[in-house]
Amino acid sequence: MEAPVHPGLPLIGSILDLQRDALGTFEKASKLGDIVKLKLPYFKGYVVSSPELIEHVLHDNYKSYGKQTRGYAALRTILGNGLLTSEGPFWLRQRRLAQPAFHREKLGAWGDIMVRATRDLAASWAPRLQSGAAFDVHEEMMRVTLRIVGEALLSTDLTAAAGEVGAALGPLLKVLTERTSRLLPIPDWVPTPANRRLVTGRARLDAVVHTLIAERRATEAGDDLLGMLMAATDADTGERMNDAQLRDEVMTIMLAGHETTANALSWVFVLLGQHPHVEAKLREELATVLAGREPTAADAPKLVYTSAVLHEALRLYPPVWAIARSASVDDAIGGVPVPKGALIFFLPWVVHRRASVWPEPEKFEPARWLPDGQRPKSRCAFMPFSSGPRKCIGDGFALLEGTLVLATLLQRVKLSLVPGQSLEPEPVFTLRPRYGVQVTAASVA
Repeated sequence: MEAPVHPGLPLIGSILDLQRDALGTFEKASKLGDIVKLKLPYFKGYVVSSPELIEHVLHDNYKSYGKQTRGYAALRTILGNGLLTSEGPFWLRQRRLAQPAFHREKLGAWGDIMVRATRDLAASWAPRLQSGAAFDVHEEMMRVTLRIVGEALLSTDLTAAAGEVGAALGPLLKVLTERTSRLLPIPDWVPTPANRRLVTGRARLDAVVHTLIAERRATEAGDDLLGMLMAATDADTGERMNDAQLRDEVMTIMLAGHETTANALSWVFVLLGQHPHVEAKLREELATVLAGREPTAADAPKLVYTSAVLHEALRLYPPVWAIARSASVDDAIGGVPVPKGALIFFLPWVVHRRASVWPEPEKFEPARWLPDGQRPKSRCAFMPFSSGPRKCIGDGFALLEGTLVLATLLQRVKLSLVPGQSLEPEPVFTLRPRYGVQVTAASVA
């Protein structure tokens, strides 16, 4: 069985299309079939958009598909060999070391941190509430989620470092994205403008992370994620992680742990601004469940509609919009032979908007996530955190954070989108709002 082929140029295939419009190119390819061949220089590529076929790669035969892709290679230049980018026995060891830090028993403490950080953020907006001045709520979400991940998982307030992290991260993500669709690889030592931005941005982030590690080395390890990693010893050698290993894990936690949630929350505010009836229903739930008091982690399961709004935003604007794997052996997907070394792309952006999977897929409809809502049963129909054994370790943390940040903010402020702005998604490694999200804020009476 042969897969249909997405048309491309001779020799270079679809690489220019991906550079110009990655989302549109993958959307067009997915319309040709459940598995479609994508012409790429040097590689054989396949776009898989059927949830059932994706299950084969991420669940049923996941050991035959690894992370030796251009995308993960680019990420390793920043994250090193951390939980997100590592593979095999090393990844499994690190995953087992980190897992206790995400146990449900920590929900209460996390909730307190999330609510306190959001309360402080809302308080800092007081001058804006009085003046009516517009501001970028995406930047504000980046600040608050960085503080939350720092306090909850690293026991460090990273608020002072937010400006440094933000200034480095935006340009870095663009450089890394360019690398994934570059026609010819350029070594890091070549002093191109992109490589200079990479070196500068990585150095700024390294300074933040190494300072954090040095400060923790001077104290007791603690029972947070960083403390567990510092205290862990190798079963064979008895050695503990060195600073280079800790650097990779902390960098992964710090960046992956706040960037994705900040993007999700930013898109929630876009969607609420465009659908006032949904916001009204959400506020009604907050008033009923919380009765004016601050939320806690124990309230999260009761905030059913708030959670539904968050899930629907994750469906329409998945922060991790694309996932790739490389075939480590010859295989077949849906009857299509896939040779060793082939790249397999599956797009949450595409699958989440697939009409055969989601009724009225382009519609923002939180009700589909309510207990009586109609949702597809496939494990890969909804995968904002990926799926299978390599699913994001922090998915529960992120969902709790999104729910409590929304509840805490909306109790205090009303955000309105500034008219006329472009709210275009930018598919770098995460799905950012390309120009930010300009809003004005008013107090909730």
